[in-house]
Amino acid sequence: MSEDAAPEPDAPAGTDDEDVDAKLFGKWDVTGITYEDPSTRRYLAATPVAHTMGRHSSKQFKKSEISVVERLANRLMKTGQNAGKKQQALQIVRDAFDIVHERTDENPVQVLVRAVENAAPREETVRLKYGGISVPQAVDVAPQRRVDQALKFITDGAHSSAFKTPTDAAEALAQQLIGAADYDVQTYAVGQKEEKERVAAAAR
Repeated sequence: MSEDAAPEPDAPAGTDDEDVDAKLFGKWDVTGITYEDPSTRRYLAATPVAHTMGRHSSKQFKKSEISVVERLANRLMKTGQNAGKKQQALQIVRDAFDIVHERTDENPVQVLVRAVENAAPREETVRLKYGGISVPQAVDVAPQRRVDQALKFITDGAHSSAFKTPTDAAEALAQQLIGAADYDVQTYAVGQKEEKERVAAAAR
């Protein structure tokens, strides 16, 4: 009997690193995304998974580990009429990404990351009570809250543009993403960020 080791079984097809080529919505690569703001980088996860089935909801701050694309879709469901319609929200995001790519010739995930960085407020105000008087006080915004606020501004702007208007929801979202990525102050998201920082500057 030979003492030579038996040959190892062939690895199943598709397990090599070169064969793994997962893409968001089957078309967008998320491996080459660049970040310009180091403070929000760890809270802007870019993964090819657009629906995690709510597995992050049981742990505090776990949302920062899921894809920013899924978080955008979740924010689209915040209004009462859209609550729970995850597939509809994902379809809006998918269509908006196609529009963004068609108009900018860029990876829409990169455009989304840049839009969130540009729409994230760095300062806001809180109310401090001295005796019976409320005094506004400027404070720095935590990086995680900056991302939350930016996503809120982008989706609120898309909702207001599409609600009871001829503008399609995907078209409205694409306009917000492109405008915020270009730091267009006429865009709702960037306008809200500028307003918050202006009020905070006055309260220093």
